Amino acid sequence: MSAAYSTHTVTQLAATASSTTEHRPLIITLFAIFVAATLAITVWAGRQTKSASDFYAGGRQFTAFQNGLAVSGDYMSAASFLGIAGAIALFGYDGFLYSIGFLVAWLVALLLVAEPLRNSGRYTMGDVLAYRMRQRPVRTAAGVSTIIVSIFYLLAQMAGAGVLVALLLGITGDMGKILIVALVGVLMILYVTIGGMKGTTWVQMVKAVLLIAGALLMTLMVLWKFDFNVSDLLGTAAEKSGHGSAFLEPGLKYGATDVSKLDFISLGIALVLGTAGLPHILIRFYTVPTAKAARKSVNWAIGIIGVFYLMTIALGFGAAALIGPEEIIAKNPAGNAAAPQLAEYLGGLGTTGGAVMLAVISAVAFATILAVVAGLTLASSSSFAHDIYANVIRKGKATEKEEMRAARWATVAIGVVSIALGAMARDLNVAGLVALAFAVAASANLPTILYSLFWKRFTTQGALWSIYGGLASSVLLVLFSPVVSGKASSMFPDVDFAWFPLENPGLISIPLGFLLGWVGSVLSKEEPDKAKYAELEVKSLTGTGAH
Repeated sequence: MSAAYSTHTVTQLAATASSTTEHRPLIITLFAIFVAATLAITVWAGRQTKSASDFYAGGRQFTAFQNGLAVSGDYMSAASFLGIAGAIALFGYDGFLYSIGFLVAWLVALLLVAEPLRNSGRYTMGDVLAYRMRQRPVRTAAGVSTIIVSIFYLLAQMAGAGVLVALLLGITGDMGKILIVALVGVLMILYVTIGGMKGTTWVQMVKAVLLIAGALLMTLMVLWKFDFNVSDLLGTAAEKSGHGSAFLEPGLKYGATDVSKLDFISLGIALVLGTAGLPHILIRFYTVPTAKAARKSVNWAIGIIGVFYLMTIALGFGAAALIGPEEIIAKNPAGNAAAPQLAEYLGGLGTTGGAVMLAVISAVAFATILAVVAGLTLASSSSFAHDIYANVIRKGKATEKEEMRAARWATVAIGVVSIALGAMARDLNVAGLVALAFAVAASANLPTILYSLFWKRFTTQGALWSIYGGLASSVLLVLFSPVVSGKASSMFPDVDFAWFPLENPGLISIPLGFLLGWVGSVLSKEEPDKAKYAELEVKSLTGTGAH
C-alpha cells in the first residue's frame, strides 16, 4: 500500500467517525423506527395465533408468492448481506464463491426435498423421519440435530448484529458488543413467543422487500459512480485491493496451498447440499396449503434470491473500489461492516445523506438478522416441543396448549445459549459461520431425509447412525479446526488445539453421514416396514392424505 493511500484511508476514517458521531441521534431514531415496526407486526400476528397449526405453520394460509418472499427473507441472512459483501471486498473472486454456492443450493432443495417434504410431514423434519421408523428414538435425534444446526446458524446472525449496532452506536469495547448480542437475543425471544410462525413470516416478507430495495439502491449508486461500466468497477477494485489482477482470479483465499484447495471443495459441498437440510428452511414448506404451492414458492424464492446475490457482487466489489480493504478491516477484521460502510460512503461521508443511508441500510440488515433468528429459533423450539416434548416425553398425550407452552420455554432456553455463544463469535466472518451451519445440516439432516423419502431398506438404526454420526463428526471437526483456535481470526486466537486443517468439515462429515446411514441400515436386524414405505412414497409423490 502506498503512503498516499494510507493517508487517504486515515482521512476517510476520521470523516466517517465525525459524521457518525454528529448524526448519531438521527441514526438511532431511524433504527428504532424499523425495530418498533417489526415488533408491531409481531404483536399483530400474535393476536391471530390461536392453535398449534398457527404457531408452527402459520395456519397454512400463505400463498406461494408470500411464502417465496418469506423463504427469501429467511435465506437472505446477515451472512448474505454483510458476510458475502465483506468476503468479496477482501478476497475478490474467492469471496464471490459464497454467492454462487448459496444460490445453486436451492436447486437441490427444489428438485429433491420441497414437495415430498410438504406432502409427508406436518410441522417438523421429525414428522417425516418418524413416519416409517420407531417414533421416540428418531424424533429425539431429529430434535437434537435441529437445535444444534439452528444454534450454529444463530451464531452467525448474532455476530452480524453485534457488528452492525456497534458501528451505529460507536461502541468499540467488548462488553458493549456483548450487550448488543444479548439485546438481539431478547428481541428474538419476543418475536417467537409472541408471534409464532405467523408473526415470523410477516416480518420476513417485509424484511425481504426492504433488503432487495436497499441492495438495489446501493447497486445502482455503485454502478452510477462508474458510469455503469462494470469493467471500470472491477479494475478499480483490483487496483485498490493491493492484489492487482489476482483479486479478480481464483486463489486469493482458496488455492494458495493444497489445504486451502481442499477447504474450497469442502465449502462448496457444504453450501450446495446444506440448504436442503436447514431446519428453518424445511419448516417453511409447511406454511402453504398444497404441495404445488410449496414448489411454486421455491421457484419464487430462487428468482428473488438470484437477483439479490447478483447485487451482492456489485456491493462487494464496490466496497473494495470505493472504500478499500484497510478501512474495511479497521472497522471489522472479518469485513462484516463493508456494506454499511459502503452505504455511508454512497450517501456522502460527513453529510446527512450519508447518515441516513447508513441508518437505513443498517436497520434493514438488523431487521434481516431479527427475522432470520426468529425463524431459526422457531424451528428449534418447534422441534423440541413437537418432537421431544409431545411425542417422546409425553408419548403423544400432550395437549396443543401444553405443546405451545413447551415451545415458548424452549425459545427462552435456546435464546440464552445463543447469546452466550454469539458473544464469543462476535469477531468471526458471518458468511464463514453460516457455511459451518450448512455443513452440519448436510451431514446430519440431509442423508436421513433423502434415505427416508427414497430408500425402502432404510431403518431406525440407519437414521440414528446417520444423524448422530453426521452431527458428532461435523461438530467435532469444527471444534478442532482453525475456526475455533490457532489463528488470529479464530474464536480463541490465544490458544491452539486445532489438529483438523480445514475450516469447513463438509468434505469429511457429509460423505460420512451418508455412509453411516447406509451401513447402519444394512447391519440392522430390524426388518424395514415396506408397507409404511409404500404409503410414504405415495403420500410424498402425490400429496394424498397430506395435512
